[in-house]
Amino acid sequence: MHDADLAVALRLADAADEITMSRFLAADLVVDRKPDRSPVTDADTAVEDTVREILAELRPEDDVLGEERGGSVGDGRTWVVDPIDGTKNFLRGNPVWATLIALVDGGVPVVGVVSSPAMPRRWCASAGGGAWLGERRLRVSGIASLEDAYLSTTDLGSWSTYHSREAYLGLVDACWETRAFGDFWQHVLVAEGSLDLAAEPIANAWDLAAVQVVVTEAGGRFTDLSGRPGFDFGSALASNGLVHDAALSVLQAGVSAPRTT
Repeated sequence: MHDADLAVALRLADAADEITMSRFLAADLVVDRKPDRSPVTDADTAVEDTVREILAELRPEDDVLGEERGGSVGDGRTWVVDPIDGTKNFLRGNPVWATLIALVDGGVPVVGVVSSPAMPRRWCASAGGGAWLGERRLRVSGIASLEDAYLSTTDLGSWSTYHSREAYLGLVDACWETRAFGDFWQHVLVAEGSLDLAAEPIANAWDLAAVQVVVTEAGGRFTDLSGRPGFDFGSALASNGLVHDAALSVLQAGVSAPRTT
């Protein structure tokens, strides 16, 4: 069990929420553009800096990987932080964004917190401790066939660049219903049982480490698009487990290998 580490992650989320909510919809929000053209706000950097300061006090021996300040996942304990997942939503006034905090131990995520204060919702999970939304324990759906499955992705356009637009549309055609909830939200909706599949042709470790714990502790399955379990291969497929292999087969059809970051 990881009760003490989960308590630290929740403390980090509290600190992050205080910063992000103070800057959400702020008229003086400072927005820059990174080399990949993705936006970064003063709230992103403030959250990551604060998280690093708290971890330096509470977990000085642990490593940190963050979207804005860098780092890497080592063989030991690493905290993986996305200060604002859904920055485009954040800067446009859309409340669907969250701070993602994970603890990775020996290459495996063991604690995950997804805190979305503007919604407001917070999901958390720890290895062996289950996945939770508040006091409600989460469980994936029991849908066993793609023709009954509910599917989501973030951006259809990214499939053309990083995997195969045709392969994804093949999965769309194989499923019952599709949406584009996007980012963290689609993955935690898989954990809640509201979705059966969430597919990402491109994603970073900080996008996925926390949600992997939530999905798997809710009874789901989490791999990249070639079926490798993990959060750091550059793509993701989250599911209830029952439709996972069928979805992988469709996504891999006609594609030699998914591209990675």
